[in-house]
Amino acid sequence: MLLKTHLQLVTGPVDRVFAGKAPWQIVAITTTTVLGAVWLWELLNEDESIYSRLRRKFFQLARKVPAVQRKITTEINQINDSFVRDASQYGKFTTVLPNDGLHHDQILQKVDDYLSLGHYKWKEGFISGAVYYYDQDLVKLVTQVYGKASYTNPLHPDVFPGICKMEAEVVRMTATLFNGPKEACGTMTTGGTESIMMACKAYRDYGRSVKGITKPNMVLSVTAHTAFDKSAKYLGIYTQTVPIDIASTKVDVKKMERAINSNTIMLVGSAPNYPYGTMDDIVAIAKLGKKYNIPVHVDACLGGFLIVFMRRAGYPVPPFDFSVDGVTSISADTHKYGFTPKGSSVILYSDKVYRHHQYTVSTEWPGGVYGSPTVNGSRAGGVIAATWATMMNFGFDGYVETTKRIIDTSRYIESQLRKIGNIFIFGTPATSVIAIGSKDFDIFRLSAELNSLGWNLNSLQFPSGIHICVTYMHTQDGIADKFVNDVRSKVALIMRNPEKPVEGKMAIYGVAQTVPDREIVGEFTKCFIDSMYYTVEETD
Repeated sequence: MLLKTHLQLVTGPVDRVFAGKAPWQIVAITTTTVLGAVWLWELLNEDESIYSRLRRKFFQLARKVPAVQRKITTEINQINDSFVRDASQYGKFTTVLPNDGLHHDQILQKVDDYLSLGHYKWKEGFISGAVYYYDQDLVKLVTQVYGKASYTNPLHPDVFPGICKMEAEVVRMTATLFNGPKEACGTMTTGGTESIMMACKAYRDYGRSVKGITKPNMVLSVTAHTAFDKSAKYLGIYTQTVPIDIASTKVDVKKMERAINSNTIMLVGSAPNYPYGTMDDIVAIAKLGKKYNIPVHVDACLGGFLIVFMRRAGYPVPPFDFSVDGVTSISADTHKYGFTPKGSSVILYSDKVYRHHQYTVSTEWPGGVYGSPTVNGSRAGGVIAATWATMMNFGFDGYVETTKRIIDTSRYIESQLRKIGNIFIFGTPATSVIAIGSKDFDIFRLSAELNSLGWNLNSLQFPSGIHICVTYMHTQDGIADKFVNDVRSKVALIMRNPEKPVEGKMAIYGVAQTVPDREIVGEFTKCFIDSMYYTVEETD
């Protein structure tokens, strides 16, 4: 009787709603209610916040207003024209094949001409990052090695077993440097972006296979490399970004924990991060991974081949590698501080179970069973051989020596910059990146002023900043002092009129931060990329 009474409390309102309704009306109301409930549930349970979705929708609608659309088009065209003007300064382009092939000496002369374009003195140490080592003897070695292996392809291990052996040795040597267990494994890739993408792919597929996750997300700091966002776009993963602690510029681990949910396939820590060169608390992140049974990836693409040698070079460094319980993968670029030719990186895993999910295997193709370890099918055996040769050339002690010189120089530059008034250093740099900001003037003015002296630095946003990534070239006599003295003199010049706005290209970069509709900034970026493919036809 009591149960019947309780049922009537539920069924009574339903009966009253449907009283006197035709069958088709009952079906329509029921269907609408169910679909509406499902829609509301999905709306409230999306990883992206309702605010973000409404904000994006608002700007999409605003861009459809004719007056707004015309204004945006005008601005984009102006930006595009400026990029095209910059690209056209390099002269005419060859747009059709020559009827007869050029002689080798002609080709080599053209290569020299093309490589002489641009005005930055990168060999002398005037740029931030980009090229991490340059030595004629090493260039000669890798050129010979690459030439010998230039037509090899590890896609065919039966034809080129020696290249596959070299790749396996590069992976194993790198895993040893990062204190990998006996089960540690990995592959070489074409760069940090592919290494990161492979980790994301592995954990997406692992999460789907083992945990049944169909709407994957990754939790990472706002300072994590944008390659994670790029990978997420390719692989259908949502990026749940976490703010940093303002003082330390490290990821806020407590907020990282709050961002974790049942769809989280991986946690990310940087060692160090790109913007500020500071290192996240890998131990704390790994503890979260263990607590929630989530894989933890350490991105050491930028400084990996420094941090593994820093202790031996006399510099303490917090735990960051496979010795930390909970770390399941590490990405490290050999073509940065490993000093190998470009197009070389390593992705490592603590266990084969993760690497297996990185692979792509097709078993039903008429062309045969096809398996590929990375994004590419065919891969450049020459790069693998050149990477192997470079690592063998330096050896452990050689890398310790270069690491000491680079970190010594970085610490010196940092200490001297901290003595200059009106600027500040973001956080405490862990390796070779030193980020500079100012509360007294637009920091992009300093970047522009240094650019006029031949320096090329990297620009940061949210908040505005610039950084220098110290390489082996900066360890040359006098380069560090010249940089510090140039910063000091230009800051003094700027402080004569600190309110003066920045001009030129850096003004565009500064203004871009203030544009609330980031889709428009994206259009500007597409124009810049387009300009790299802009050609002016060669005429007779």
